[in-house]
Amino acid sequence: MLPARIEGRDLREYSPALLAYVGDAVYELYVRSHLVAGGNLRVKDAHQQAVSVVRAESQARLLRAMATELSEEEAAVMRRGRNAKGRHAPRGVDTSDYRLSTGLEALIGYLYLKGDYQRLQVLMERALSER
Repeated sequence: MLPARIEGRDLREYSPALLAYVGDAVYELYVRSHLVAGGNLRVKDAHQQAVSVVRAESQARLLRAMATELSEEEAAVMRRGRNAKGRHAPRGVDTSDYRLSTGLEALIGYLYLKGDYQRLQVLMERALSER
């Protein structure tokens, strides 16, 4: 994964939607990389497996399971993402699950941009072990 550490900036000032935007991409890349590392797959099969992990319900379930393990800083970033205004859940997705998944994505984006790859790896390993 290419490092994207942002130095000299306070990431807590970044919009939670922007952090979630980056976090969504990082999460998806981790999941896809994990699937491909497991062996040669048909693209259709890899896509179906990836969707089952990155869907809002799965992300919300993961966040609920690990919420007590977050530091105060991580929990604050997650709450900002969860409470971000202007993001409406897609049809067929529970609003509370969608908001929690946005919180998780904001946290992942924050850790990635902060350059805390060790903590990001821990969270992603947890996510991938929960599937």
